[in-house]
Amino acid sequence: MARHSHFQPGREPLEDHNGLELRRSHVSGPVHFLNPTWAHYTPTQQLKPKRPGLGEAQLHPPIEHLWRSRDNRKGRHALRVDIKATPQETGYTVPPLTRGTLATARGILLMFTYVPYWDVSYLVAITFTIGSIIWIINAFFVWLPLEDPQTGFPGETLTGGGVSAFIGATVFEIGSVLLLLEAINANQTGCFGWALESVLSKTKSGEDGRHSHTPASTKVIPNMRECRHHHADRKSLFFGGHSRPSTSHHESLSNYPGYVTSSPDGMSFQWMPSILALRSHYFHELGFLASLIQFFAASIFWIAGLTGLPGIYNHMSQGLADGVYWVPQIVGGMGFILSGLLFTLETQSKWYRPAWHVLGWHIGVWNFIGGIGFTLCGALGPASMHSGVEYQTTLATFWGSWAFMIGSTIQWYESLQKHPVEKK
Repeated sequence: MARHSHFQPGREPLEDHNGLELRRSHVSGPVHFLNPTWAHYTPTQQLKPKRPGLGEAQLHPPIEHLWRSRDNRKGRHALRVDIKATPQETGYTVPPLTRGTLATARGILLMFTYVPYWDVSYLVAITFTIGSIIWIINAFFVWLPLEDPQTGFPGETLTGGGVSAFIGATVFEIGSVLLLLEAINANQTGCFGWALESVLSKTKSGEDGRHSHTPASTKVIPNMRECRHHHADRKSLFFGGHSRPSTSHHESLSNYPGYVTSSPDGMSFQWMPSILALRSHYFHELGFLASLIQFFAASIFWIAGLTGLPGIYNHMSQGLADGVYWVPQIVGGMGFILSGLLFTLETQSKWYRPAWHVLGWHIGVWNFIGGIGFTLCGALGPASMHSGVEYQTTLATFWGSWAFMIGSTIQWYESLQKHPVEKK
């Protein structure tokens, strides 16, 4: 059996979850020899049809829990709901979709009003957004004087471009370290992250006409109190916080015998996995491999940022500049391309089936495009003594930086949307 179609022993998400049942036929991933990246769960509770004449075989559960490796790594809890099913028929009141204009506006407002500094996924998004802004500034320093010579000023390209490139490369390196930490702290047990709340209806009963309350439907609502991801623990990142007991007063689908964290020592955040864990799990995890490649690519790319500083770059021969400035850009940029491609594939149930409806898919695509821009800049660099090639070299940095900016901004939005709801 291919590795992508089943979970390894002891690695099945929500394995001890009494309220959800894994649909074995819906476990999938885009790469046959790597771990699954998609799984579907349905409630184990039998749904009784409320409408006369509707048989149980004709009634499908109105909610479905989607486990996706990227969502799990980001501390997100995705649901797929049937918006056509009514509470009278199914007994469930499903949450609204998060794709609507109002929900999107709320998410954008949250980006400017909420700062979860303890959430490593948020820090990853913010770091890459800041780094992309710096690279856009760098692109203006090196490209704008060629586009409009009247805007140039002394030291713009060498000093402004060199210093901003070094800062941008350093910020990308920091973001890549955080990205790797995020990958090794993916909660292996999974987390439902939603609660069930009974909605009562008022009815008259008896001769006295008194009102009584009876359960009318079960409302599915977000519930961060029951969340088992480290993203919800304000002490996890900086203080290695331990698991915290559940304080929810709602009936929850989750029924773990204990809080199983991603770290074997009982801490909710770990800084380094064991060699055994790397061999048996992480080297088979698509998201970890993409993060690791991103880290190596950013580290190599940082060499170009260092050698591009004024006082270093302007004292190198052409041959030396090709070897220690342009080549690291080419190798690092190719790493960004591969990392973006793997992050894109991770969101797909099949390697050939684009996941248009998943935010992570668009993030991977834009980072893939940004990697092409940075690689093209390095590839054209050795021939940049010709004016036409120099223009295309700097222009590649410009549009590549904007592509990274778009991807990072979407990732910022994604990091705050912890309860996405999709149409079934």
